[in-house]
Amino acid sequence: MGIISGFSKFDRNQRLAYIADHSELEVSKILSFNDYCAPNENQQRVFSEMIENYIGNFPTPIGVVTNMIINDEQFIIPFVTEESSVVAAASKAAKYWAERGGFRAEVHTMTKKGQVHFNWNGDPFRMHQIFPQIQGKLLNSTHDLTDKMRQREGGITGLELIDKTNELTDYYQIDVSFKTGDAMGANFINTCLEKIATTLQNLDELNSDQNSVEIIMSILSNYTPECKVRCWVECPVEKLTGWNKDLSCNLFANKFKQSVDIANLDISRAVTHNKGIFNGIDAVLLATGNDSRATAACAHAYASKEGKYKGLTQVTITDRTFRYELEIPLALGTVGGITQIHPLVKSVMAILKFPDASKLMMIAAASGLANNFSAIASLITTGIQSGHMKMHLSNILNQLNATEQERNLTNEYFKNSTVSHSVVYDFIMQIRITS
Repeated sequence: MGIISGFSKFDRNQRLAYIADHSELEVSKILSFNDYCAPNENQQRVFSEMIENYIGNFPTPIGVVTNMIINDEQFIIPFVTEESSVVAAASKAAKYWAERGGFRAEVHTMTKKGQVHFNWNGDPFRMHQIFPQIQGKLLNSTHDLTDKMRQREGGITGLELIDKTNELTDYYQIDVSFKTGDAMGANFINTCLEKIATTLQNLDELNSDQNSVEIIMSILSNYTPECKVRCWVECPVEKLTGWNKDLSCNLFANKFKQSVDIANLDISRAVTHNKGIFNGIDAVLLATGNDSRATAACAHAYASKEGKYKGLTQVTITDRTFRYELEIPLALGTVGGITQIHPLVKSVMAILKFPDASKLMMIAAASGLANNFSAIASLITTGIQSGHMKMHLSNILNQLNATEQERNLTNEYFKNSTVSHSVVYDFIMQIRITS
């Protein structure tokens, strides 16, 4: 194919034409990238300017979870997800817990972090002597940048020297704490850090003929353990009825606790356990235009904070009260980024009644806990595949290009039968042979 220069200068049609000439994608499939364009020119421009080398929009289903009660407030929660049964699982758990008082959630702090990473070839003892003298200069250098944020009781809340010279020669960090209000704040944080770095590099106290600052990088950290939300459900053990008729309340509670304890002991189970939490969290983050990669990376690091990767939830059964709790760092925003420009994100925010960042953290956490509760409740009773594969049946029928008659016959047959791709395929083929 060879190296191409200037691809980013092509318009969308030129890019699609290039792909058609240099790939095995059929022309009809190339044209399908036009099928999902926004209905008007202004909306389409928003999408086309959102990323580089844009060729089209990639539709993903959006559904809603109903009956979600968080701190006595009822929500309809939009989920963007491609995975069968995620919305159904969250909805089932939301209704189940709505009948038992709903979800509770709280956010204590919303502190975010960033670091200036630098080398300084002087005496470390001298660095520690100098730093209190230069700390104010570093903060003052950002005042113009932080003015509006400080008016909203945000801005830089802390600045600390981290000495790493025992681990890497001449290496230090300046660890900076931020409050960014309802913005996720990535651009604000990085701009402040770069200003601090420039100031640091030009300070007479650190730069001379003998010693000098060398900036390595200035960047926010997606590890935000001080931007954390706690969410829980609880009820008397005797009220754990209705999920499955074959388990008593006591056995359901004890098996549920044991399954969560296993996720805190075994990494193989812990990873899948936490993925189940992110089935709900990611669906909310995608719907609200938030960064799901950053939150996942942070949560997985947080799950390893004790030196071993563990599940993010805990079960306690005290005085016959069952309590299931999730504690997770989530740095989210409801302003900035694409939240103000993506047409569907704006609609999602309206459905959620325009939450601030703190409330959105609670909504996302409750969604994650709901999905996780459903998954575990199914695992310890009927197993997860029966419900999941029945939801997946429509996907299999779409893959097989089933007719309306074939769909009706298949759905009727599999009401009480186990669903798998091979069994559905054989059933459809048999219909076609005998028709």
